[in-house]
Amino acid sequence: MLLKIENTPRPYAWGSTTAIAELLGAEPSGAPEAELWLGDHPGSPARIVGADAGGASDLSALLSARGEKLPFLLKVLAAAEPLSLQAHPTIAQAREGFARENAAGIALDAPERNYKDELHKPELIYALSDPFVALAGFRPVAESHAALVALGEPALEPLIARLDDDAALPGVVRWLIEGGPAIARIVDALTAAARALEHDPRDSEGWATVRRLADHYPGDPGIALSTLMHTVVLRPGEALYLPTGNIHSYQQGLAIEVMAASDNVLRGGMTPKHVDVAELMRVLDARPVAEPRIAPVEVQPGVRRFSPDVVDFALTVIAAGAAADGVTIETHGPAIVLSLEGDVTLEGVLDLHHGQAAYSDEPTLRVVGSGAAVVATGRHPDSVDA
Repeated sequence: MLLKIENTPRPYAWGSTTAIAELLGAEPSGAPEAELWLGDHPGSPARIVGADAGGASDLSALLSARGEKLPFLLKVLAAAEPLSLQAHPTIAQAREGFARENAAGIALDAPERNYKDELHKPELIYALSDPFVALAGFRPVAESHAALVALGEPALEPLIARLDDDAALPGVVRWLIEGGPAIARIVDALTAAARALEHDPRDSEGWATVRRLADHYPGDPGIALSTLMHTVVLRPGEALYLPTGNIHSYQQGLAIEVMAASDNVLRGGMTPKHVDVAELMRVLDARPVAEPRIAPVEVQPGVRRFSPDVVDFALTVIAAGAAADGVTIETHGPAIVLSLEGDVTLEGVLDLHHGQAAYSDEPTLRVVGSGAAVVATGRHPDSVDA
């Protein structure tokens, strides 16, 4: 089955007013356009365009009638402002938390609800803009310690004193997120120091992040937390993979995001939404990591595949012209295709022009054309340890 699909961008306040429209060759709505969802997620299922799909008007209705559900969600994400600091649970944690909140009688749409389903939510972000900026993962404590000491700011001593080794991270993170007068003083000192460093040779992407966060979330403890994290700057074609437990915040830019089809988010700051510190600390992997970049495998010239360590999703990127003689993708199940540039044809029968998308459930997918496209594929996980 091949079906053309479309959707309306989600109007979250942090979204760009132009980036998604420009990518898709559409007219901007005039409002923020933050995320375009291409999948069957009930929060915003993709609409079926110009085909007889058994009376179904969207992918959620179609797949539900067949007893099926996509294991992934493909998004176009356009951030004009920083998103909240967040982390996501493993499947085992999600199942336990979902059952616990159900037993407590917390409504699924209650603002204090943490677990909306029983799934994990690893994510892959593929940069389209230059740059795409993200906070992603904790850096070694020694690096953070040295950067803070170099400021020579006495007000930061309570934070510096706690950063004695990597094992201190969980306690420091909790202390910062819980806030209070001492944290407020630290945040104020960091903000002032970062502003003083602008245009200084000692400035860095990390201090630019502090300034950005202070502009949008003045006084938020997440400003201090950001100094313990990697500020990652992606160029077009580069990608991050964020496994469960990884703390992150997309800062600015346009990207393709592929994720497990879950709604489970534990927030740690920079948001007016519910922050459950205790539950965040249960799922957070508060250990230093390298910048969580993921490298692709070149399937054939101009065709690259990003395959993280989960079965839920992978992303194949077809560069402009690379499918001129045809590309066959082993999907082994459902796929979502989005044309980023020019034209491509699927299975010789469905033409996608710039900005158009399609759903396929063919075991292989033949793509031919001069255009550029991304293809999301995946299958459902069957392990609670995932």
